[in-house]
Amino acid sequence: MADTTHGALAPTYHPLPITIARAHGTHVWDTDGNEFLDFLSGYSALNFGHLHQGLVAAAMSQLRQVTLTSRAFDHDRLEEFAQRLVEVVGPLTTGGEDSLVVPMNTGAEAVETAIKAVRKWGYDVRGVPEDQATIVVADGNFHGRTTTLVGLSDDPASRDGFGPFAPGFRRVPFGDLAALADAVDDTTVAVLLEPVQGEAGVVVPPDDYWPGVRELTAQRDIALVADEVQSGLGRTGTTLACELWDVRPDLVCLGKALGGGIVPVSAVVGRPEILGVLTPGTHGSTFGGNPLACAVGIAALDLLSTGQYQARAAASGRVLKARLDALVERGLLTEARTVGLWAGIDLDPALGTGRELCEALLERGVLAKDTHGTTIRLSPPLSIVQPELEMALDILEESLLALREEQGGGAAAPGAAGEPGAGEEPGAGEKPAADGEAEGAEATPEGAAGGGTAGEVSAAAPQDDAQPQDTPADGASVEEVPTDKASAELAPADEASATEAPADEATDEATAGEVPATAATADEASDAPSATEPTTEPSSGPTTEPSSEPTTEPGPGPADATATPSAASAPSAKTPLAKRLPRRPRPSRRKAAPAPAEDGKGPAAGDATGTAEGSAPAGGTGGRSELSPTAG
Repeated sequence: MADTTHGALAPTYHPLPITIARAHGTHVWDTDGNEFLDFLSGYSALNFGHLHQGLVAAAMSQLRQVTLTSRAFDHDRLEEFAQRLVEVVGPLTTGGEDSLVVPMNTGAEAVETAIKAVRKWGYDVRGVPEDQATIVVADGNFHGRTTTLVGLSDDPASRDGFGPFAPGFRRVPFGDLAALADAVDDTTVAVLLEPVQGEAGVVVPPDDYWPGVRELTAQRDIALVADEVQSGLGRTGTTLACELWDVRPDLVCLGKALGGGIVPVSAVVGRPEILGVLTPGTHGSTFGGNPLACAVGIAALDLLSTGQYQARAAASGRVLKARLDALVERGLLTEARTVGLWAGIDLDPALGTGRELCEALLERGVLAKDTHGTTIRLSPPLSIVQPELEMALDILEESLLALREEQGGGAAAPGAAGEPGAGEEPGAGEKPAADGEAEGAEATPEGAAGGGTAGEVSAAAPQDDAQPQDTPADGASVEEVPTDKASAELAPADEASATEAPADEATDEATAGEVPATAATADEASDAPSATEPTTEPSSGPTTEPSSEPTTEPGPGPADATATPSAASAPSAKTPLAKRLPRRPRPSRRKAAPAPAEDGKGPAAGDATGTAEGSAPAGGTGGRSELSPTAG
């Protein structure tokens, strides 16, 4: 694995010892070709997975037209982007269909924009005396790294040495409605909060907190600003996290996933009375709302508009919560906080630090990142399928057991009925069903490549009805997303021509020696999903054998049984990556296929292990672990 220390870089980060060279879907490959599951997703910037083909197609198309005009001139994608944001997000704010949009680039810029807007609104509309406006924020917040925003933080690592800080902010405990009420007065123009605090470790406030904050701010004519840069756009099982409490903020700050992991895109959306005070010359950005960003942003919003990703995050989140709660009950974690497909887990300090747990996960093939001591966040792409999710959670359990053993604590003590005894590693189907979880839900569905569905992530969902339906737009919580009515359909194939791969870029990904998916029957092969339908086959693990037949769809079809090694060489979908290979002193996965030739057209003719131009990296899940694109 290549060295991750580079002499020319200022030491602003302490990365894990991995150098990523390629990525696709839920997977990344390092410079040595080793494969990993990504459970960080760029801090939610990669909600749709790496290199989603619909987003890539949108970017490539726009790259051939125009990429930057500056806001000195309009361009043909700007108003389209703003209107799409208003359609998808506007109704979730008090601005409704009349909402305005200020496009920016990064999450910090979006928050800074909101701060400027509410201050000017306070002076121009509310009549607050000049330079006396105050904004209430919360302990544990993370709104960005500008000098103003680190001044709001109570994290010494973020703020120490960077003062003096901007005045006009009051910080109160997160989740304490009484303290917030005491902090507001006639000078208060806004309350700025994250619905769920991500950097703090996925901290979820009490159920009555956000409704109480909304009532208080409405009564006092104070703007409620939701920083949804991390929590927004599907991560919590809803389009906005505020929907979990049926609350509509006045302004919402968006970023990260809005750019699909391809380009930085952010925006503030909400009440026209507030954003309308930003007139020519009072605010702007050279790159904000550039054509390339708008094209990718439109495609990302189109993916969200069906509700498929939100519902999938909610359903997958139930599996994640059940498994993590079980680890808490066994004493392997001290606490697990889960909302949608997002979790903060706390490690017992006696077992090690968050960094050490992340290194143990890395060694076994899962990428995660610690935050604040013994806490790490788990946020896989929303496109993850159940076998991948189960595998990563098996690896988490194994890593925790390894840390316990290294600290001299022995193996895990026997747990509830049905758990393995001390020193036993649970096998497939041996884990107990958690509260509310259907018996046997942990086991991989029979016929993983042909008999299951990609949406089959809810423990309570029947196997034949598992594609999650669209998340309701009326603020239903994660637990309220039904799984027994999961039959929502995407547009027919002829409506997605913009995102389909051209025939001359059709994929041919049969890779000699790769781990195959379970062989599909002839009937199953004939039912392969179209380019615009959500893929309904889970992979047989984090690596599956794509179709050996060329296809014009972004993802591969069912596995061809004639192109697979013997069944004896195919590991179970429940088998952790670490069980497939001898343990090594550093992270190591099965080698992926050789990288494409320097001309970018794939391996030389006759190289059976290569991939055709436009295909996913060899050894990846291709289109199986992501919903097929609906926009481009």
